[in-house]
Amino acid sequence: MKAANIAFCTFLLLLLVNVQVSMAVTCSPVQLSSCVSAITSSTPPSKLCCSKIKEQRPCLCQYLKNPNLRKFVNSPNARKVANNCGTPFPNC
Repeated sequence: MKAANIAFCTFLLLLLVNVQVSMAVTCSPVQLSSCVSAITSSTPPSKLCCSKIKEQRPCLCQYLKNPNLRKFVNSPNARKVANNCGTPFPNC
């Protein structure tokens, strides 16, 4: 699992995207790196992870449209982490 976490973090870093969305949110999938362990295993999300998911919520539809990010952002574990953080996925 450790190799998967490293690969996921590296993947996110390579896909660094800076796009402005309403309310001055900078969309950057790297901001969700604190959620990697919760998404790839059964560990509960950290407070930082939940904070970042709430911050990046306006960007989730954009991430879902990206074929390289979709499989991670749309995974059952990612949705579970978001729900555990009280941040339901938007309907895109």
